[in-house]
Amino acid sequence: MSTEPENSSSVTQPSQKNRLVRAVGTISFFTLLSRILGFVRDVVIARIFGAGMGADAFFVALKLPNFLRRLFAEGAFSTAFVPVFSDYLKEGDDDATKEAVKAVFTSLTTVLVVVVGIGQIAMPLIIWIIAPGFTDDPEKYQLTVDMTRITFPYIFFISLVALAGGILNSYHRFALPAFTPLLLNITMIIGALYIAPLMERPIIGLAIGVLLGGVAQLAIQLPALKKIGVSFSFRWNWQHPAIKRILLLMGPSLLGVSVAQINLLFDIFLASWLREGSISYLYYADRLVEFPLGLIGIAMGTAILPALSAKASSGDSEGLRADLDFGLRLVLIINIPATVGLLVLREPILSLLFERGAFDQEATLLTAQALFAYGLGLAAFSAVKVLAPAYYAMKDTKTPVRIAIICMVSNMVLNIILMFPLQHAGLALATTIAAFLNAILLLRGLEKKVGYRPGKQFIKTMFKTLLASGVLCGYLYLAKTAYWHSPSQTLEKTMILLPIIAVGIVLYVLVGRLMRIEEIQSLSTLLRRKSQTSR
Repeated sequence: MSTEPENSSSVTQPSQKNRLVRAVGTISFFTLLSRILGFVRDVVIARIFGAGMGADAFFVALKLPNFLRRLFAEGAFSTAFVPVFSDYLKEGDDDATKEAVKAVFTSLTTVLVVVVGIGQIAMPLIIWIIAPGFTDDPEKYQLTVDMTRITFPYIFFISLVALAGGILNSYHRFALPAFTPLLLNITMIIGALYIAPLMERPIIGLAIGVLLGGVAQLAIQLPALKKIGVSFSFRWNWQHPAIKRILLLMGPSLLGVSVAQINLLFDIFLASWLREGSISYLYYADRLVEFPLGLIGIAMGTAILPALSAKASSGDSEGLRADLDFGLRLVLIINIPATVGLLVLREPILSLLFERGAFDQEATLLTAQALFAYGLGLAAFSAVKVLAPAYYAMKDTKTPVRIAIICMVSNMVLNIILMFPLQHAGLALATTIAAFLNAILLLRGLEKKVGYRPGKQFIKTMFKTLLASGVLCGYLYLAKTAYWHSPSQTLEKTMILLPIIAVGIVLYVLVGRLMRIEEIQSLSTLLRRKSQTSR
């Protein structure tokens, strides 16, 4: 079965596309603010703590709760909860919907309390397992254990934030859930600037900032839930149908998300044996790749899941294919040129953002190696964020799990092969290759499952996007060669780099509009409407 997406695109009415674009725009706007503030946070961390022992220890302490956050919050739980909750909303029974929320909240809270308690007791063993290279330095090992004990309860708060966000998104309230990540950046900056100086070991101030961020994010969500008539209250009903349905969906999905996160932990495991600073280099490079990925890839994945779930529930396969095709085209026309920008300007960007204080030129060059390897995979990372929700919307969590296991094994093998000649950059490159494999296998699975295959419209858009990105690449290379001559002052770097990037964005948009790339025109129309509305 093969249906060309463009033949079914008429099923997706302009208003539906506009709603999806508006949702992505709202999420992307707040994600942009969060990413900008996140860069401010990382600049502060890099300047004060650099890429040495303390930074490596902190990034491990941050990685573990993030591992569980993606497992419980953004991963298996969210992808299982949203489709089930959407079904309750569709039935229109408010009392049943509220009872389902109470039962799910109670069960989730209980599990999280147990997980946090076990983690506090077993933390020395956990750090020994995930970062064994740290045991060669007792001070570094103990610092990592102490900080992870502080950051670990973050998983409790952020998982409940994800539950609240899933509810609000299902009600098409995207702004507040997209805004809450800003709070973590703010509390971490406070931790670095104001709490750290009070600590005997200053880096611990960052760990306290992480914990405070979780508390703040949950606190700001609760009034919004109350406003729509939903509250977090305890109702001990372990046999509630919603819990059973979520668990059935979560089982395979949990394994699938675990596979992806195991890869990240395996990276830490291997990087802990490499030269000091390797974990930090990977962290800073990953943060830059996460900027465009979060801005459009994750935003689209968040916005498209309720839309695809609604189409799947009503049996509208053509509408599902059309929404999926549009979403995939939208993320790629942004992330392909973003890839070009990251690859060509990687060292100037890193120099401007981080090269000061404890973060020296050598750290910039070593981080740039990892950024090049990660940046190559940006299109694949963003495509996965759109393709995977299509399976979850159809309540198929087994297929992504099988694919994730294949990718995990491939990533691990590639990690071991590539880390010897390329060191930390080899770990990043292995992640990129595995991401492309993931995207390809997800696409093949969707063709078999719903008959989705990128058709003429998709190919035409990608061809135009590659041409426009080629023009952008040529301009950026020439501009960097002509104007960037290793300036030393931050103001000088800013005055050179920002105009280069701004002109590059304008050039890409103009070339895209001349080539009549539909998605660029849709985004331009949305921006004009927002501008007119704000006047």
